[in-house]
Amino acid sequence: MASKRMFNKSVVRTDSFLDMPLSGQALYFHLCLDADVKGFVSPRATMRMLDAKEDDLKILIAKGFLIPFDSGVIVVTHWNVHNTIREDREAVSQHDEVKLLVTSE
Repeated sequence: MASKRMFNKSVVRTDSFLDMPLSGQALYFHLCLDADVKGFVSPRATMRMLDAKEDDLKILIAKGFLIPFDSGVIVVTHWNVHNTIREDREAVSQHDEVKLLVTSE
């Protein structure tokens, strides 16, 4: 897992983001930190670490900051806005099977 992440102010300084409770905002930042190189993450461990509530996750999904999958994995919607990586530096996502669902829809 990468140890560096970027956040773009065009996403996290919007009214939609800032109108969320601080607990939801914190969950978003921590999920972004825990996500793999393509923005996929299993949220439950992060939620337990923060003592985040299910409502925090639901609000992030409802506002379009996260996309959930039936497998329990989520993807950060604005991942490419936050983290643009040169193609020669890209690594393989551990959730490539879920990524295929996203690109086929």
